[in-house]
Amino acid sequence: MAVETRAEGHAIELRPVIANEATSVPAPEAVFRLEQLSCWYGPFRAVKDIDLAVGAKRITAIIGPSGTGKSTLLRALNRMNDLIEGAHVTGQVTYHGVELYAPEVDPVEVRRRIGMVFQKPNPFPKTIYENVAFGPRVAGVRGKDKLDEIVESSLRRAAIWDEVKDKLGSLGTALSGGQQQRLCIARAIAVEPDVILMDEPCSALDPVATLRIEELMWELKQNYTIIIVTHNMQQAARASDETVFLTMDEDRAGYLVEKGPTAQLFTNPQNRLTEDYVSGRFG
Repeated sequence: MAVETRAEGHAIELRPVIANEATSVPAPEAVFRLEQLSCWYGPFRAVKDIDLAVGAKRITAIIGPSGTGKSTLLRALNRMNDLIEGAHVTGQVTYHGVELYAPEVDPVEVRRRIGMVFQKPNPFPKTIYENVAFGPRVAGVRGKDKLDEIVESSLRRAAIWDEVKDKLGSLGTALSGGQQQRLCIARAIAVEPDVILMDEPCSALDPVATLRIEELMWELKQNYTIIIVTHNMQQAARASDETVFLTMDEDRAGYLVEKGPTAQLFTNPQNRLTEDYVSGRFG
């Protein structure tokens, strides 16, 4: 049975919903568990007391109005916020049971296992081949045959191999926007991450390129856990299994209002704030 709802005046198509899905499909293993997680920039708390579990090999969308800490929350999952002066977290983030912010945990290794694709495609000013080979080289891979294998495999998994296989020596920056974003996804998966974080990966793309990225995410989730921040309600409805809705309190700190299966959250939200947001009444 297909389900449809409306937001911002437009119909949103959801993937087919299986009857009794909640009882018929086993709960996925939790890759991340967040307990009372708060993210701070100096004295300002951007994200407040988040409790959340993220299942393996699922696509989880984080939605909410601007300024609610969606990107901050995403970057807390691979310690990218560590690179911002004054940023720190309180509470706990565990990844496969390991406390990510424990003193003995290497943030560089965290970012290798938990890759990231940014809002604007950002290929290196290098060839297509070198864009993908860069991470493996840093990780110590030296043999050309092995690098060739990684580059081809990564570009195939990012669904761009057939478009670039005859111009691997060309600059990655010469590709179209949608191709550049798929190249960045290939670059991210070349180091064999476990999780791919995507911060509004389609906001700079046209509708055709956006649909291609969404289809690619659906293919990649067979092997990766994907968490995506998006302002596009239609995209969250089409492309995700689970949706997390954030809004902000009177102190402008983002907090979690509701989380659940995407079809349920869009068609039968449990919180009035969620209902108002997905129906376009605020945000």
